[in-house]
Amino acid sequence: MTDVTGAPADVLHTLFHSDQGGHEQVVLCQDRKTGLKAVIALHSTALGPALGGTRFYPYASEQEAVADALNLARGMSYKNAMAGLDHGGGKAVIIGDPERDKSEELLLAYGRFVASLGGRYVTACDVGTYVADMDVVARECRWTTGRSPENGGAGDSSVLTAFGVYQGMRASARHLWGDPSLRGRRVGVAGVGKVGHHLVEHLLREGAEVLITDVRQEAVERITAAHPAVGAVADTEALVRTDGLDVYAPCALGGALNDDSVPALTARVVCGAANNQLAHPGVEKDLADRGILYAPDYVVNAGGVIQVADELHGFDFERCRAKAARIYDTTLAIFARAKEDGIPPAAAADRIAEQRMHEAATQLAL
Repeated sequence: MTDVTGAPADVLHTLFHSDQGGHEQVVLCQDRKTGLKAVIALHSTALGPALGGTRFYPYASEQEAVADALNLARGMSYKNAMAGLDHGGGKAVIIGDPERDKSEELLLAYGRFVASLGGRYVTACDVGTYVADMDVVARECRWTTGRSPENGGAGDSSVLTAFGVYQGMRASARHLWGDPSLRGRRVGVAGVGKVGHHLVEHLLREGAEVLITDVRQEAVERITAAHPAVGAVADTEALVRTDGLDVYAPCALGGALNDDSVPALTARVVCGAANNQLAHPGVEKDLADRGILYAPDYVVNAGGVIQVADELHGFDFERCRAKAARIYDTTLAIFARAKEDGIPPAAAADRIAEQRMHEAATQLAL
């Protein structure tokens, strides 16, 4: 069923009525000359201009693209709030295969759409977009971060994203086992791309035992060739069922924690870089019921957004690294709040983030 515009009615219901909605603005972008089809979703600007990356992905339908933009934008509001940034949440998705459809002209057209929002949305890299792409977008839009150092940017944000996940993992170990060290712990990393391979490096330096998997065999071989001690398994299903796993780190696309994977998990801790790891509401309780400690994804993977936010004020890597290191303390505070309120950590993180956004919105209304 569609509405008068032809948009699927359930998408509009999500936007205006559901718990996953509440967005301030959604912009549908089309440039016929370049083939651009994009969705820009702004969930909240209570804390400041919405900040979030641009995903370039071959969605099965426009409806799926809109739904992903809405979910990702909402997640960015919570992530930015928990990271202590003066930014709200937004996200953009470009519909298409980046290997086939991406072009300089398309990215420039996209940059003009972002610029038309007048600074309400600041964009950056995400799945399917890279530093070089942001350099192109920035030619049409000054509200672009994640650019190359040669063009006044901070470069690859995956370095600090991985560092933040590592800090969240240390906090999880401290909470569960009384010691933040991961030495001797068996850690499974699903997805060793832009972020995952940096996380593997942190874990190996600390003396953890690492198992990996990735849908791309070349990504696996790059890690195992450089580090022969790293083990590899066939797929994510095999990884979550591996006996003796202490920590599971989902570092690919979302929905990793679902009705199939949670009952099969052998790990005591879940802490990874992927966004939107909980496939649906209630999964966080399933994890808690099984005694599995979940470090909320949008908390521990905030290192990247800390970096791109800093770029707007003149990038300083050490300053950003110090901010990302605080993810350790933030994660511990969430676990403490969860214990105090008798709720899962994901719910505790949501409460803290919502409180900050509510207080900011209240101040704006005064």
